[in-house]
Parts: sequence; structure tokens; C-alpha cells
Amino acid sequence: MNPKVDDYLSKVKKWQEELKELRLIVLDSQLTEELKWGKPCYTFQNNNVVILQGFKESCALLFAKGALLKDSNGILEKPGENTQAARRIPFTNAREIVEMATILKAYVNEAVEVEKAGLKVNFKTTDEFSIPEEFQNKLDEIPALKSAFYALTPGRQRAYLLYFSGAKQSKTRESRVEKYMQQILDGKGLNDR
Repeated sequence: MNPKVDDYLSKVKKWQEELKELRLIVLDSQLTEELKWGKPCYTFQNNNVVILQGFKESCALLFAKGALLKDSNGILEKPGENTQAARRIPFTNAREIVEMATILKAYVNEAVEVEKAGLKVNFKTTDEFSIPEEFQNKLDEIPALKSAFYALTPGRQRAYLLYFSGAKQSKTRESRVEKYMQQILDGKGLNDR
């Protein structure tokens, strides 16, 4: 048990009982307990395996490589439509967690085995994402922008493509591209400061 996680759980206002129950289940594995991104995170040889999360409507047990788990009970969910690796199991009360303890332990143990085996999620490559027409026009028009964009890491490229594509209207896509052109030229990702 990590004292930083004890401190976190003593201060959390919502989902405290639920997160404590999840913690007990995860601590029963061979994982190291840490506090990362302000959340209890459980690692195996410094690789993230499981994270406890608290949200407005629920709390969750998130598996970093959940896409590789068998999910024989059909309980894993994608956290977002574009999520490739992570999967989570949401909860709204402690009773659910206690009733599912055996199943949850099996999922945690499977996640540990996935990590021990060194399995990797096959991520979609950047070329598998479509480039919105509005952005493609700017790339064709401004060679420096094109060079700067392709010099970014694949993750930063994907973030921009998803963000630009996420707008329903062409006008909004154009506005987003205009707003972030300088940031791309500066070699920064969507969320970089």
C-alpha cells in the first residue's frame, strides 16, 4: 500500500467507498501501487496495468491494455470512441464491486499476464486516419505546414486529425485548422503549451 494513495483516498469526496473496494481487489495482485496523474495506478515493471478512476457519474477500473483482454463477461467498455488500447469497467455503487470481486480479480490477473508476456496493442497508424479536406488544402497550400505536421510524433498527428475531423461543419473544421496552424508550425501537439 502506497501512502500517497492512502492520502488520495482520504481526500476524495465522491466514490470513496467504491475506490477503496477496487483498491483492495487490485492490491491482491502482483502490481506496484503508485499515484500517477493524481489517480491510483498499478504497474508491473514500471508499465501501467490498471488505474482507478473517479468521474461525475461513476467510478471505474481502467485497464491500460484492455483491448487485449478476453472479456469473457462482456463488461469492458471503451472510454471514448477513438480509444484503441484502454478499456474500463464502470461502477455506480460499492455493492456491484463486492459482488463482482472474483470476476474483477480474474480480469486484473489476466491484465498482469498480458503485461508479463510483453503483448502490445496494434495501434492504427496515422495513415489509417482520414485527413479532413480543409486541413489537406492547407497542407498542399503551405509546404512548411506540411513539413511541420509530418515532423510531429504519430500521436500528435492523430490528435490533430481527430480534433479537426470531429467538427461536423466545414466552417468549424476550417476554423480549427486556422487556430492550430501556428502551433503545428512550432512543432507542438494539440495539448502542448
